Amino acid sequence: MSSYSITEPSSRQKWVAGLLVIAYAVITLLPLVWILTTGFKSPVDAIAYPPKVLFEPSLEGYVNLFTTRTRVSPEQLQALPPPATWYEEIVRNRDMVIAGPSRYGERFLNSVIIGFGSTFLSVFLGTLAAYAFSRFKVPLKDDLLFFILSTRMMPPIAVAIPIFLMFRTLGLSDTHLGMILLYTAVNISLAVWLLKGFIDEIPREYEEAALIDGYTRFQAFYKVVLPQAATGIASTAIFCLIFSWNEYAFAVLLTSGTAQTAPPFIPTIIGVGGQDWPAVAAGATLFLVPVMVFTILLRKHLLRGITFGAVRK
Repeated sequence: MSSYSITEPSSRQKWVAGLLVIAYAVITLLPLVWILTTGFKSPVDAIAYPPKVLFEPSLEGYVNLFTTRTRVSPEQLQALPPPATWYEEIVRNRDMVIAGPSRYGERFLNSVIIGFGSTFLSVFLGTLAAYAFSRFKVPLKDDLLFFILSTRMMPPIAVAIPIFLMFRTLGLSDTHLGMILLYTAVNISLAVWLLKGFIDEIPREYEEAALIDGYTRFQAFYKVVLPQAATGIASTAIFCLIFSWNEYAFAVLLTSGTAQTAPPFIPTIIGVGGQDWPAVAAGATLFLVPVMVFTILLRKHLLRGITFGAVRK
C-alpha cells in the first residue's frame, strides 16, 4: 500500500508564486488605474505624447461629463457676471459657458433600472426553475436544461435582427420594459444552472422534515430551501448584474434615447475638437462604482458560488 506525503513549498517557490500574483495584479489593475487618472487630467494632458504620468489634477473631465457647454466670444464672456461656482469657473477658463446639464445622469439611471430590474427577475425566475428541476421529475429534464443553456451560446449578433424586428412590432424598442425582458431572457440560463447546483447540495431531508411538521411545499421552499441557497442566490445575482450592466450590443441596437444605458452613451461624449477623453474616463469610472459596491457587499458569497455553484453531489 503506497503512501502519499504532501510537501511544503520551498521559500523560493513561494517567492516565485508571490511575484506572479503581484505581476498579474499589476497587469489587471493598470487599465483601471489609467482610466481613473485620466478622469482627473485636462484635455491637453489626456492626449499628450508621451503620456503624462505626473500631471496637475483637474475636475474638468467630471464637469464636462455632467454639463453641456457652448463657446462664447471674449466680449460676451467679459459681459457676464463673475462665476458663482467652482465648476462655472472651470468652464469659463475655456472661454465657454454652461448651457445645461448633460444626459449622463439619465443614462446612468437607465442602467440602474434595467440592470437591477433584470437581475431581480433573472434570479427570481431562475430560483423557481432551478428548484423545479432539482426536486421534481420533469419530463425531458436533461433536454430542457441543455436547451436553456444553449440560448447562452449564441452570440448577440446572431439574434440581433430578429429581436429588433420583434421589438419594433411589439412596441418595446427603446423601452425599459423591453430591455429588462431581453436581459432577463439572456441571464436566466446562467441563473438556472448555477442555482440548480446549489439546490442540489441542500439535503432533501430538510424539506421532508418540514413537510412532516405541517409545512406546505411553498412554506418548505421559502423557509428551508431559500435560506440554505442564499449563497448561490447572491453569487448568481452578481454574475447576472455584471452582464446586464456591461451589455453593449443590444443596448446600441435597441435603444437610442428614452431607455439608452450608459455603455453606448459614454463613447459619444464629444469635446472641443474631438473626443473628450477626461469626460469619457470620468464616466467610465463612475460607471464602475455600483457593480463594484454590489460585489464587495456580497463578496463573502462569491468565492463559494464560483467554487461549488455548478458542482453536483
